[in-house]
Amino acid sequence: MQKQTIAMVIMVILLVVAISYIVVGKYQENKVQEQVAIYQQGAQVGYEQAITQLVQQAATCQQVPVTFQDQTLNLIAVECFQQQAGAQP
Repeated sequence: MQKQTIAMVIMVILLVVAISYIVVGKYQENKVQEQVAIYQQGAQVGYEQAITQLVQQAATCQQVPVTFQDQTLNLIAVECFQQQAGAQP
């Protein structure tokens, strides 16, 4: 009877350890997923702000330099060319 009790206590302890391991793993996995989602939301907001600024600057009919790695492009709104063409006699 003593051996059965000891075996039962050991089984319960192992069960608690296994459940704790699973719970901690799931918690950490959910935490990482939450952080990734927050990062992606922040990146999306940053992209939207950058595009909004480009559009606002291009709407002023000024050249807007855009640089990516080692290339630079000067952007200007097509409407600005149409306005200039309409203003000329």
